[in-house]
This record gives sequence, C-alpha cells and structure tokens, in this order.
Amino acid sequence: FISFLILSLSCSLPLMLVLHALGLSSVLVTRVMSTDSKSQPNFVVIMADDLGIGDVGCYGNDILRTPNIDRLAQEGVRLTHHIAAAPLCTPSRAAFMTGRYPVRSGMDNSHRVRVILFNAGTGGLPPNETTFAKLLQQEGYSTGIVGKWHLGVNCESREDWCHHPLSHGFGYFYGTPFTNFLDCKPGAGSNLLVDVAAVLSRINQALALGLLSLVALKLFGLASLGWRPIGCLTILCLLFFISWFSVFGYIRLWNCIAMRDFKVVQQPIQLESFPTRNQKKPFLLFVSLLHVHTPLFMTKGFVGNSKNGLYGDNVEEMDWHVGQIVNTIDELGLANRTLIHFTSDHGGSIEEIRERLGDCNGIYKGGKGMAGWEGGIRVPGLFRWPGVLTAGRTIDEPTSLMDIYPTLANLAGAHLPQDRVIDGRDLMPLLEAKVRRSEHEFLFHYCGNELHAVRWHPRASDSVWKAHYFTPVFSPNGSGGCHQSGVCPCWGTQVTRHSPPLLFDLSKDPSEVSPLSSESEPDFQGILAEIGAAVEQHRRTLSSVPQQLSWRNILWRPWLQPCCGTFPFCGCHEESGSEG
Repeated sequence: FISFLILSLSCSLPLMLVLHALGLSSVLVTRVMSTDSKSQPNFVVIMADDLGIGDVGCYGNDILRTPNIDRLAQEGVRLTHHIAAAPLCTPSRAAFMTGRYPVRSGMDNSHRVRVILFNAGTGGLPPNETTFAKLLQQEGYSTGIVGKWHLGVNCESREDWCHHPLSHGFGYFYGTPFTNFLDCKPGAGSNLLVDVAAVLSRINQALALGLLSLVALKLFGLASLGWRPIGCLTILCLLFFISWFSVFGYIRLWNCIAMRDFKVVQQPIQLESFPTRNQKKPFLLFVSLLHVHTPLFMTKGFVGNSKNGLYGDNVEEMDWHVGQIVNTIDELGLANRTLIHFTSDHGGSIEEIRERLGDCNGIYKGGKGMAGWEGGIRVPGLFRWPGVLTAGRTIDEPTSLMDIYPTLANLAGAHLPQDRVIDGRDLMPLLEAKVRRSEHEFLFHYCGNELHAVRWHPRASDSVWKAHYFTPVFSPNGSGGCHQSGVCPCWGTQVTRHSPPLLFDLSKDPSEVSPLSSESEPDFQGILAEIGAAVEQHRRTLSSVPQQLSWRNILWRPWLQPCCGTFPFCGCHEESGSEG
C-alpha cells in the first residue's frame, strides 16, 4: 500500500518532493501500519556505483561524512564480509538481480571488455533469466527501478526490449539503460575504447592523406593515374570516415540517454528531473545510484563541502540521497514494514586517480576490476528493518550480493526457480540471529570467465581461507592498480598464475599481506586440496550458455539504437517536451 519512490538519476531532490512521490492517504498509511510487519514487506534496495567500502563512516572512514548511511548501521545490521559476485558493473549487477554467478548466464567475458559497451548492442541479461523483481511482481508487488541499469536494451530490433528492465519484472523504469562514464560529461574526455578510436582515427587520416596525395599527383601530371582508382579510394575513405565517426563521434548521443519506461526522454542526458506514480500495492524499489562512478556529477550545494575534493563531495551527496529515502519512509510510518538494504556493486576504482581522492577500499588490497583481491569485491552491506532486525548488530560471516535474491523472494512468499542453480542464500536467519554461521562454505571469484580465487569458510572453523589461482600484474609495478590499461585484465601476460595458489587466512590477514606456506600453515596442502575439490564440484554445475558480452554482441548496431526522434537525428529533453 504505497506509491514507490522515484528518484532522479543524480539530482537534488527536496524532501517535500520525495514526500509527494511517496504520498499516501492517511487511510492507506493506517492500513499499512496495522498489518503484520512480515506479511509481504516493502523493499528499498539502494546500490551505489563504484563505492569503496573504505569511504563509508561505519566501515572506518573518519574524514568523509556519511551520517545517513551510518544511521542504517546504527539502526540495523552491518555485514563486514559482504562480497560482490564480480568486480565490474554489468556482471555484478546480473548476479545481484538473478542470484547466480554471471558465468551461468553468459554475463561475463574474459576479453578486455567485460561490460555492456553500447546501448545499441545485442548483449544483455537473457530473457530466460528470472530476476527478483520478476518474482516479486508475480506476487503482486509494485516494482520500480530508478537510475542505472547497464544490463542491455534490445536483441534483434530497436523496440523488442528483450533486455529492458520492464522485460525483467520492473513495472516502472526511470534512468539510464547504460551507465555514467566520461563521455557523458562535456569536456571530460572519453574512456570508451580510447585506444581503438585513436587507431581508427590514424587510419582515417592516413587514407585521407593518401587520397589527397593521389589527387595532387594527378592534377600536376606527376603520375599517370585514371580517375577510377581515385574515385574508389574516395568512396573507401568516406565509408571508413562515416563508420568511425558515426560511432566514436556521437558516443554521448548514443549512450548517455535517459528513459522513462520504454520511452527515451532525454538524449543526451541532463541528469535532472523526476516523475511520480502511485501504486496501491506492496512495493519493491531499486534505487540504482550513479554515485560515485566517474565522471563526478553533483549539485552546487555539495561542491566543496567535503575534505576530499570532488569525490568526497559526491560521496556526501550520495549520503544525502540515502537520508531523503530513509526519512521519507519513517515520516510515512512505513519503517516497520520496509526492509532497506544499502550496498555497492563492487569496490572502488584504484585507477581513477584524477577525481577520486577518497580512502576507496580501506584496508583491502586491489579495487574495481580485480576479482581476487578483496578491494575489488568487498562491499558495504547494511540492512535496516525496525522491529525485526536488532539495531547496531555486526556480522562478520561471508555473505554475497547474490543472497539478496532468495532473501527478498522468501520474504515476499515467492518460490525460487527450480530449473536452475541459485547461488545466493537466504540471509534472514543470519540477520535475525537465528543462526550464527553463513550458509556459504565456498564462494568463487571470477574475473570474466576465469576463476581467479576461491574463499572457503569451513563449517567447524572460524577461519576464512582464500586461494588465489591468478592475480593481476600491476602497472606500474607496485602501484596497486593497472593504471596503464585502466582496468586489470583477467588473462594473458598481464596476470600471474600461482602454482601452488597463494593462500591467506582472511580472519587473521584481511589485507592479504602475508601469503601462507607449508612452513607457516601445517595444513597448507590439505586446505588447498579441499578448495580444489570444491572447484571441481562447482565446475560440474556449469553449462555452456551464449556469451552475452562477446565482441559480436557488444558492438554498436545503428538499427538497435534507442532514439528520441528520427534516427540518426536523435535528441529531446523531458523538461520542454521538445524533440530535435
């Protein structure tokens, strides 16, 4: 019994407007408050983008101010060992939505591009995958997503919407189907296949220079050439230029768009405005923030407020957004019927040093793009549900973002799909202190399709062992990141294979500083043998699936491009309602 909260992508949203978006009659509020708090509760899931666990106060940061996020920890449960299923946006979000490792759905890849690259590609979350939104929608929930999707749009035609949020269980969508990246901010440059674009540009220049040289030789009589080869080369140059420029010259127009449901409402995106809609049902709201992915957008009221530059300002604005949501839920008397979860899709980026000045991933080694090191996959995990979850409780057991799937499904009374492997586990027994141990004995950490590390939490031990089969080669050496490539690769000469694997006990060495050996750990071989057996058993559960992020599926196709107006003359702004 509530209209779900609809926030803008990255805007200043006054509390009165949030209240309007969540506006209920007193009768509806009374009906909501009088029902059993566990009978189809409401869900608000807030996911930050690229937020390092070390940039949140309740996880040890004493410089950046995050009082609203910290409040969730004070009034709820804080997970300290919460793990993303992948260290990059697309595969991590696919796993989050489906409760399954991305390798099971084809939503990861081991080549250099491991995310959705264009809105007009054919890859995306397969239609046969069942999201938690779909399960809740089938149970009568009003479902909405606001913000970032980054799981694809179309398959074969411009409006088949096979990967769109509304095809995956959401009844409402307002946001960007892609992500926030440098091209979306005028003057910020580009980070989309920059080296490929540079090579194509040089080839185009060489072709143009060759054409001009031939024309000059012909005109000055220095070569006996006919006009036919010159004409053919001219056509070749034009085709190459059009192919190159139509993709890389208009990246902001093609990728930086905002949609309301199936309609493109801003092209290119302005990161402002918001809609409202009422639904008299229990609700699921997924607030998929663009904060704190670079480039950093923020309103003027937050610029210069923090002690950590633009990045700190962005973190503090994100915290303000969280506060608006929580305050609205409380003021409407819905706190006891609403489970709020705050997290991040993966760790913070080590390589984005131009704008990021935060502590990023705290004590943990590595960052975004690194599947093995903790800094790439350990994320905040906060749950608040007054009257159900004990306030101020901390849990150190290994948990996963994939656990949200069965947790929400079970609370909503939905049945999990029986025709596939679900890797997530219901968190409620652990959150309610009905059990002490996590159900996860093993967690597998993939970089693309390559298994880089495995985590083992033995049933009869408090230790958490982690074996690294591969680790990235940092560039420059000792920098802690892959600054030359931007994101650490998963295979080839830029990773180191370890035989025997590097072994750490995270319960004693969470920063992964001192790898163990047979001399320092008497059961070294036995631990690796147990982990190796688990890997073999896990691999037997995998099956071959279409690779959604193959080069063929992620490259730009003009006939799939979402467009406001007549392609290729796309462009509109929601505020004015005009096109062109």
